[in-house]
Amino acid sequence: MELATQAISRPRDAYYWRLLATAVSFLLFGVGGLCLRLLVFPLLAGLPGDAARHRQRARHTISWLFWRFIRFMAASGVLTYEIKGAEKLGRPGQMIIANHPSLIDVVFLIGLVRQANCVVKQSLWHNPCTRGPVRSAEYISNDGSMDMLDSAVAALQGGQTLIIFPEGTRTQPGQPPAFHRGAAAIALRGANIITPVTIKVAPSTLTKAEPWYRIPQRRVHFNLQVGADIDPQAFAAQGPAPQASRKLNEHLHQHFTKELAEDERSTEHP
Repeated sequence: MELATQAISRPRDAYYWRLLATAVSFLLFGVGGLCLRLLVFPLLAGLPGDAARHRQRARHTISWLFWRFIRFMAASGVLTYEIKGAEKLGRPGQMIIANHPSLIDVVFLIGLVRQANCVVKQSLWHNPCTRGPVRSAEYISNDGSMDMLDSAVAALQGGQTLIIFPEGTRTQPGQPPAFHRGAAAIALRGANIITPVTIKVAPSTLTKAEPWYRIPQRRVHFNLQVGADIDPQAFAAQGPAPQASRKLNEHLHQHFTKELAEDERSTEHP
């Protein structure tokens, strides 16, 4: 897997080429999702193995294809990226918590962690391009129910790596992240370790309610920084579950607010 910083050249040019490459990327993503649902996963389902083995194959396939998709977007000039600390991701019982500035944050993280589970928004379970992959991989629907929380806890207790975006939706540009307490509650009940991943995007793109064709004047750069591990038991010992959850959520919010405020120029192109 290539994780080196991608070369950055002519950041302000080739607007129309990047617009075309972005359109091709979205088309490729949609057609790829349909092909997985109609062709690939039915073939994989015919291979021997139990339900856990089928899930493992589905997650590996999605992760591999997501990383190829990121590489395609980089090679076609849509984006550049830098990832620091990726080797710390993918441990049993690890909860990966990230902020959510862009539509493709989840593509980056699932592409980096081959067997990750992920809490995904409920609408993906009904989208014809995505419902096949999310069902086959047994990702967790973010419907806000107690069943969702219990499923996330069970996944962590079963040794899975779980990716979650505590904001529940993409960050409003220029605003600090606002975390819901559900992620902290899940971590306290099931996670062996919490690993924060700070995602910076410059210029801002693919934000909430922003159409795909409204691309910035220069190429987008993604910076993913894997932070130091957080022990959830250090917060569980501080009081009853609601109090511990609130303190952990505040700690996470402060961590991301600080990281996002620090050295914003590092995500800017020269």
